Amino acid sequence: MTTTTELAGSPPADGDAPARGSRSRRGSGGGLGSYLLIRFLLIFPTIFILVTTVFFLMRTTGDPITAALGGRLPADQLAERIHEAGYDRPLFVQYLDYLGSIAHGDFGTTLSDRRPVTEVLVTFGAATLELAVYALIVAFIVGIPLGLVAAYFRDRSADAALRVFAILCYATPVFFAGLLLKLIFSVWLGWLPVAGRASTGSEIQLQTLDHPTNIYLIDALRTGDGEIVRDVLEHAVLPAVALGLLTAGIFLRLVRTNVIGTLGAGYVEAARSRGVRESRLLRKHAYRPALIPIITVIGLQIALLLGGAVLTETTFEWKGLGFQLAQYLGARDFVAVQGIVAVLAVIVAVTNFIVDVIAALIDPRVRY
Repeated sequence: MTTTTELAGSPPADGDAPARGSRSRRGSGGGLGSYLLIRFLLIFPTIFILVTTVFFLMRTTGDPITAALGGRLPADQLAERIHEAGYDRPLFVQYLDYLGSIAHGDFGTTLSDRRPVTEVLVTFGAATLELAVYALIVAFIVGIPLGLVAAYFRDRSADAALRVFAILCYATPVFFAGLLLKLIFSVWLGWLPVAGRASTGSEIQLQTLDHPTNIYLIDALRTGDGEIVRDVLEHAVLPAVALGLLTAGIFLRLVRTNVIGTLGAGYVEAARSRGVRESRLLRKHAYRPALIPIITVIGLQIALLLGGAVLTETTFEWKGLGFQLAQYLGARDFVAVQGIVAVLAVIVAVTNFIVDVIAALIDPRVRY
């Protein structure tokens, strides 16, 4: 009787298995889809809040034209400029008009040099992007290998020294690191250029190219001149190191912590008990899982790099968005500042979304 009941009951049980698996797969896909949808929708309130905050903070000192040109124009001309720009209208009306302009891709015209803000963004944004990429490369090259070394020599003198190094990288102001690097490698040793993106001769040749990208390394490669390529790379070394070390310290600590956690996992202990060497355990079992947290925090580091780019570009006269932002702040050109900050907000929000997508695809636990 028992056997008959079991046999009779077995087909429905087998038939239920695909249904349960199907529901599980649908639930997993739904989890990923809803996670990505929520992350995508969060882009818009993030940008809205930041743009709104910057707009009203900029207006606490009055209208932009008075802030930028007050005392340099006669009162009647100043009033005429204010009226033409619409800054004598109610503040909320100006705010709605500003949001509408941004929605159509119009960020206004700078007050100090009368250039469209979009032109400033295109011209100088490439330089900031190039510096950020260099800095990330430095952060990966320095932070990840040293994090593995610190984990391998856990609680030894090498580990302690590397942890101190990581703290110094993160805690040292980027402008101070830049000045120190310039003093050592440019002034004392004379190995690298002190400032700029390229020498004057190289810049002239780069600007004569048809449709320059303003990413100097790409433009230098297009010239086919090895001396120009070398000149561009030499100018990039110190700014990239100064900004990259800021993030390298974070990567070092993350890799160290996660590798140590992985080396203590059960499957690693089982492999260790079979006589697998520590170096092989580190390379085969602990390295890849330790990279997942790095991917998840890259979005946050992009914001950190863009913030650090303002000081780095100013220190090294690297003419990117950070350098221009400092110039416009000094000139109290609030129109330019608002436009640059709005674009930086979009870049950070979109980068965070892309990183969230990659992290969710690599590690399903991120979705829940």
